[in-house]
Amino acid sequence: MSDHTGPAADSADGTDESAADRSPPEAGDADGDGASDPRSSDETAREVSSDEQGTNATADETDGDVPPEVRKYERFKKMDGARYERVNEFLRDRTYITAREWAIARLCADFRTETGVEMTKIGENLPELVPFMTDTYTPQAVNQARYSFEEKVTKAGATFLYGAMSGFFTAEDLDEMMYEVTEVAKFLLEVEGVDLAVADELEAEDRISEVMREVRASSADLRGEEVRCPECGHVHEPTEE
Repeated sequence: MSDHTGPAADSADGTDESAADRSPPEAGDADGDGASDPRSSDETAREVSSDEQGTNATADETDGDVPPEVRKYERFKKMDGARYERVNEFLRDRTYITAREWAIARLCADFRTETGVEMTKIGENLPELVPFMTDTYTPQAVNQARYSFEEKVTKAGATFLYGAMSGFFTAEDLDEMMYEVTEVAKFLLEVEGVDLAVADELEAEDRISEVMREVRASSADLRGEEVRCPECGHVHEPTEE
């Protein structure tokens, strides 16, 4: 799998190489007596100019095929040069989603309109939108990847919430677990281009910890393992009636 597949990179490389190959000879570099033919130089210059115009026109036409919102898309820029296999390996070690599902789920959220998700635009411009994606996708493939992402998030959420409500973990265990998963989630957001301030990160972590403590307390009440007084907060052992 190649690293850089965007048309901008291809156009830039091709233009530089072509210009170097077709550069007119310097005076004194011609074969023979060391003098260059003025007519030949003029003709060469005109040919170079014509070729460069053709190259620029081709680049303009290529850029014209890409929608403006695609060219301006700034997500995943920190992953220029990344290979799909490496991104996928990182995600599979820490989450249930694949690199394909991650990228397309983000694109579906960003390219959502009042009438739905622009799946055709996402699929046709996927290599330009995400550096580590090298193939275009059909709208059906985009929809399938988005559905797969949503399904895995739902199942992972149910698994985690059951673990939190089951009593298998103490409050300290849950705090430690939430810290680890939050770090992974923040990293993915930062890779997407989200700028997270330290104060916002700390506030989010505190709110998550507070919510998890409430979840554990509420689940304990549901299981009948302990009774918390709504007035003083003291925990009493349940009594048998």
